[in-house]
Amino acid sequence: MAEILIVDDEIGVRELLTEVLQDEGHSVTLATNGAEARSARTSMKLDLVLLDIWMPDTDGITLLKEWVASGLTETPVIVMSGHATIDTAVEATRIGAFDYLEKPITLTKLLKTIQKATAKQDPSLNSLADRENLKKRTSFKPANLKTKEIPVKLPQQMHSVGYKSQTEVIKSNKEDIAKNVPLTREDIALSEAKEALENIDLDLPLREARDSFERIYLSYQLAKLQGSMTRLAQRSGLERTHLYRKIRQLGMELQKGIFRKSQ
Repeated sequence: MAEILIVDDEIGVRELLTEVLQDEGHSVTLATNGAEARSARTSMKLDLVLLDIWMPDTDGITLLKEWVASGLTETPVIVMSGHATIDTAVEATRIGAFDYLEKPITLTKLLKTIQKATAKQDPSLNSLADRENLKKRTSFKPANLKTKEIPVKLPQQMHSVGYKSQTEVIKSNKEDIAKNVPLTREDIALSEAKEALENIDLDLPLREARDSFERIYLSYQLAKLQGSMTRLAQRSGLERTHLYRKIRQLGMELQKGIFRKSQ
């Protein structure tokens, strides 16, 4: 788990990044402008900073230069922007940014970049005094890799296994096979379908009725999956960034592993 500071003046970006990173097990601190970012940067021990370039009171490049000039270079900084040019990205990495992410940021790109930035170097390598010490620690005796041909009588081996032993493998896993077969309409009980439909006002316009169904569906699945947004994304077939956007669109918010209607 990493301690991550998100610096961005857009509330939607902050909320989305917070939900994604907390779901991955990270601890998140938020800053909405340069002043808050400076305070958090100097008062906290951070593993990573996600820094927006354009903010009302200052810009991310200026903050990055300040931190580098002050010797605050031990924490990697990933700069983000939806309007910057390639020259800005090059300048940021030249100054000392770990990487540059262009908005809208894809979930895969975000998580891969964060994983690289927070990867810890093995401290044991730094404790080696010199090359001779390294040589002693890594020396080994050559292994005896001589090969020997062993005749395998395949027909006899197959006969000794027997058909019953072979079928037991499938038999012992029949539950797993059944789990991987998708449900069809015939597999869903009529009573379950009626119960779900009873919670929806079918006299609503199509869009509102669909939104109502999606709220019920997502709430049901999240409870069934014990509050895991990762598994909910897999179950619903939505990429997780799109899932978070859908949840906000439906006027819902996640609280303690369940969905509640937004105020």
